[in-house]
Amino acid sequence: MIQIPESVKATLWSYDLNKIDPEKHKKLIISQVLNFGSLDAVSWLFANYSRQDIKDCALDTPLGAWDKKSLNLWALFLNLDKARFKNRFI
Repeated sequence: MIQIPESVKATLWSYDLNKIDPEKHKKLIISQVLNFGSLDAVSWLFANYSRQDIKDCALDTPLGAWDKKSLNLWALFLNLDKARFKNRFI
């Protein structure tokens, strides 16, 4: 089972960490780390989830869940079509 490090736990401040399962809740973990994660959290994310899982999660992140700067960074890094994110940031 994947162990969640402290750097990732810091992005999940509003969730009960005892109930977070890294596989079952991977979309939550990925979206939180992409928006709020430190370099250590992001490094862990890419070491534990496939680039395709991360990309798919980024594309599926709900409207309003993106910070504009985070969206711009990850759209460039993951080579995402930014048109798919129109009006998805706060």
